[in-house]
Amino acid sequence: MNSLIQASRDRRNRTPPARRGMTLVEVLAVVIILGLIAATLTLSFRGQVGRAKRELAKTGIALIVNAIETYALETGAIPTMEDGLDVLTRAPAGRAEPFLKPDKLIDPWGHRYQYVTPGPQSAYQVLSLGADGRPGVSAGGAGSEDEDISSDQLGQTTKPAGGKP
Repeated sequence: MNSLIQASRDRRNRTPPARRGMTLVEVLAVVIILGLIAATLTLSFRGQVGRAKRELAKTGIALIVNAIETYALETGAIPTMEDGLDVLTRAPAGRAEPFLKPDKLIDPWGHRYQYVTPGPQSAYQVLSLGADGRPGVSAGGAGSEDEDISSDQLGQTTKPAGGKP
């Protein structure tokens, strides 16, 4: 009997088991911290996506310029304003494939690349109007997704006949 009383006393003198779980304040603190991290990463990621799209637009312009130069070598002239860039998507007589696939005439923001001949500084100009699809720089300023990108800026186009801009 003595051992039974001793066991009962031992149970009462034990320290309570460790607390399990988290309080509401702790849960809220974790949620707020995770929210701040997510917001920071989202803003950083968005800037990277914008820069990547600008680089894709530059690559697209270079691809179109290459197709225009090839077209000029094979036909003896660059496309006219009336023909536009669409002439590059049709295979001319004696050529099995077109110079470009039609999807290559769309910039990363879903707008068609623009073609101007004569260009302001060269025989022609290929440009992307940026994310806003409007000429010029809007509220984003220089270097933003809205800034226009042209083949003249990239040094991609040839000078008009005679070498004068």
